Amino acid sequence: MIHVCSLSKIDETVARTGAQRLLSLLAAGTEVVRPASIPAENHLHLVMHDIAVAQEGMTMPGEEHVRALLDFAYRWDRAKPMVVHCYAGVSRSTASAYIIATALSPKRDEMELAKTLRFLSPTATPNPRLIAVADMLLQRDGRMITAIEAIGRGADAFEGIPFELGIEA
Repeated sequence: MIHVCSLSKIDETVARTGAQRLLSLLAAGTEVVRPASIPAENHLHLVMHDIAVAQEGMTMPGEEHVRALLDFAYRWDRAKPMVVHCYAGVSRSTASAYIIATALSPKRDEMELAKTLRFLSPTATPNPRLIAVADMLLQRDGRMITAIEAIGRGADAFEGIPFELGIEA
């Protein structure tokens, strides 16, 4: 199970779920404190801004980020949950949860998964750059991009409500 939350909800989400893996997607300079129950080798911290097009002074999500995310996901034994978070729990984290679920369930329909994501999180607005890079790396021929575009932008929110996304359909 993948649990998605904001930076402010990491401790309570890890404690509530018993998660043993943590994926952090934050801008440079945003501090994250790994909960003591998560071993250091089970925490991946990717530094990027929540942007879809290059902007001066900002780190755009790129292929190296998505490759690291996929490698982290493929090494997950799924015995215990994973927590995925960004600053607000709305964009980078929801994109990453969608990417992980797609990668680990290669036969799962991209549109069905995107609709499930929308049902579980009315505020989810997956970062389109992360989705596009993953679509290319996973050889989904634009299906991930189309599915995420189809669910549209989520409801405006300062912070998303934590939710969980299953891997298998």
